[in-house]
Amino acid sequence: MVRFFSSPLAEVPKLTPTAAIDILIVAVLIYQLLMLIRGRRAAHILFGLCVVGVAYVTAIYAHLEVLRTILATLAPYTAIALIVMFQSELRRMFARLGRKPFLGVSQLERRELAQEVLLAVAHLSQKHIGALIVVERKIGLRTFVESGVNLDAAISRDLLCSIFQPGGALHDGAVILQGDRIAAAACFLPLTTKPALMTELGTRHRAALGITEESDCFAVVVSEETGRISMAGFGEIELDVSIERLEQLLTGKLERRDLHTSSALMQRTPVIGPQSFDRS
Repeated sequence: MVRFFSSPLAEVPKLTPTAAIDILIVAVLIYQLLMLIRGRRAAHILFGLCVVGVAYVTAIYAHLEVLRTILATLAPYTAIALIVMFQSELRRMFARLGRKPFLGVSQLERRELAQEVLLAVAHLSQKHIGALIVVERKIGLRTFVESGVNLDAAISRDLLCSIFQPGGALHDGAVILQGDRIAAAACFLPLTTKPALMTELGTRHRAALGITEESDCFAVVVSEETGRISMAGFGEIELDVSIERLEQLLTGKLERRDLHTSSALMQRTPVIGPQSFDRS
């Protein structure tokens, strides 16, 4: 007599339109959570909670009664602990859902934020006030944010100009922008290690180039000596750019090949030689 074994897949429920919508919503929520904690300390806390969860499951199957009892006793207080530890992330998440549930920073908001940065850069350039502004993209800059002074403030022209006022406590170092917030100021950045540029570029320019070599961020530099504006991205730097050119970078209209070409001594960019570099 032939016995037919049923396949485990036969017991899997059929995928209905309702189930597909349910899975999609859960996937979006998980994605939003991951994007929220990406590059932040909360990611390490979440990993630690996963380790505790694995330890609890191991204690059950390995019959480690003492460890299981301790973890089971602490379990009822987990919800309160999570709220306390993730309070800033939870506020940010609900605010983000209220402003833009699924689309992140919209094109309109991106232009508005870019305008605030451009107004600040134009003012700093006119007054010959040195500045270094880094715009985070897909790769998180948590390590560099934690090296500075945490702000978590809305992006505005007045605040950026105040930060870089000479003599201020936050004047030295870089400002890092994350999304629609000023994450931190007075941040330390790595300097470029390109031998040909180390003796020609000033500290701010080398820092701008160095951070773009390690991540996909953009950096904007204002020279304290000449007031000239420079921008860096994809490991390349373009000197003495106009506000219009900088706006293209901040609004995502420039691609890697555009910035590489413009930094490769094209006619629209000044020749990069000793006379073209600032010492700030």
